[in-house]
Amino acid sequence: MKSEKKRAQEAIQNLDISPYAKHVLWIAAFVSAICGGLYGYDTGIISGALLLITKDFHLTSGQKEIVTSAILVGAVIGAMGIANLSERFGRRVSVMVVTAVFVIGALACSYAPNLTSLIIARVFLGCAVGGATQVVPTYISELAPASKRGNLVTLFNVAIGIGIFLANLVGFTMRDKWGWRPMISVAAIPAAFVFISMFFLPKSPRWTAENEGLESAVEQLGRVRSSRKVIQREINEIHANVLNLDEDERGWKGLKLPWVRPAVIAALGIAFFTQAGGLEMMIYYTPTFLSDAGFGSSSALLTSLGIALVYLIMTLLGCLFVDKIGRRRLVLIMGPGSVVSLIGLGIVFAMHPAQGSIGSWLIVAFLLLFMLFNSGGIQVVGWLLGAELFPLPMRAAATSIHAAMLWGADLLVTSTALTLVQTVSLGGTMWIYAAVNLASVLFVFFFVPETAGATLEDIETALRRGEFRPRVGQDPRIRSYDEEEEEAVGVMPTA
Repeated sequence: MKSEKKRAQEAIQNLDISPYAKHVLWIAAFVSAICGGLYGYDTGIISGALLLITKDFHLTSGQKEIVTSAILVGAVIGAMGIANLSERFGRRVSVMVVTAVFVIGALACSYAPNLTSLIIARVFLGCAVGGATQVVPTYISELAPASKRGNLVTLFNVAIGIGIFLANLVGFTMRDKWGWRPMISVAAIPAAFVFISMFFLPKSPRWTAENEGLESAVEQLGRVRSSRKVIQREINEIHANVLNLDEDERGWKGLKLPWVRPAVIAALGIAFFTQAGGLEMMIYYTPTFLSDAGFGSSSALLTSLGIALVYLIMTLLGCLFVDKIGRRRLVLIMGPGSVVSLIGLGIVFAMHPAQGSIGSWLIVAFLLLFMLFNSGGIQVVGWLLGAELFPLPMRAAATSIHAAMLWGADLLVTSTALTLVQTVSLGGTMWIYAAVNLASVLFVFFFVPETAGATLEDIETALRRGEFRPRVGQDPRIRSYDEEEEEAVGVMPTA
């Protein structure tokens, strides 16, 4: 009987290479990334809808925090719960389940007759949000070649930005015409589109190799690669990793292994700082903060729209340049700008400027600057690193706990933001977030190596060799082991 590898080799030779393979790859990334847009819209729409919901249901400050953060509770549940589904049935099927929950959740929220029903519906909708942030970046990263992985995975971030911008645009222009119920229910349409489209898109080749065999993995790779040589190389790498699979490395127990620990620390740290730095809080509560600072409702919502536009532009630029600049370097360049912006914002808030004064314009300027630096830095890489740092045997479980950390940090910030403002003032709150952003820069400098240009298999090999750690003062990146071999061959002894 032929070996599995031999059958895979024959399958590669018999492949009918499609000239449209690159297009299929981008289409798969675009379609699945729409889930990021749904996440951005469903979480961002509360910014404009909350003012209307407050009038309908007569919400107190505490109830507003509960309504806003309910979706984040669901996100934590969804992020943790999707792991087994993703591992057993695959990434593509999991995306379909997530989009079905998006449809049901959006409609349930829009038809909620009272506050309790709305909170329950937002928790359910949050399950889709959390599930999407776990499975979609993983699905895209396992489809993408190393040279394009950053560009393709960060399409998810761009889609988040588009969703947030559309949510703020709808909140600013349609809140009086539509009311809050249609503003929420409209998200069901793109969710249904993604659900149907996923039937026609490829499975993850990595998941397929582990669960259905190398021949099936060749078939899936053949749909998104236009070169037999490239397919051959990836299959060899995937096969080597699948051969080394150990039952003790699978699932949650694999995360306890000492050689995996550096990736766990790096990924969970990045996840925490991505959300704890205050960006999501700004998106949710900017109209509320500005209203409390004396801005009118229209001015507050218009500023919120400007913030969403900056987020969109910067995540798009991050998507285009993250593979060229690098994940680590991007955070180290942009992070200090976030710190300075929040310090300035805290100072101006502490001065309690009158509306229309120079101080009020400085508030808007510092808000936009914070969004520029934060969304163009750590927000670009926060989801990406979680999708690429972990070895195949425990990737589903690891990305679940990564996503859960993201949403847990977001829940912590969002559910305490208004209380924190009442306790230490608006200016003091900004200074606390400035300290968190400074801590994030230091964390990345000491614990996160550069992964740009390395394949998922290169990263796993670095972990197994104990080489997954930035060497301060030296090249901090994870290197391709083909590169090392080429350099070794090219080195000539000196006299």
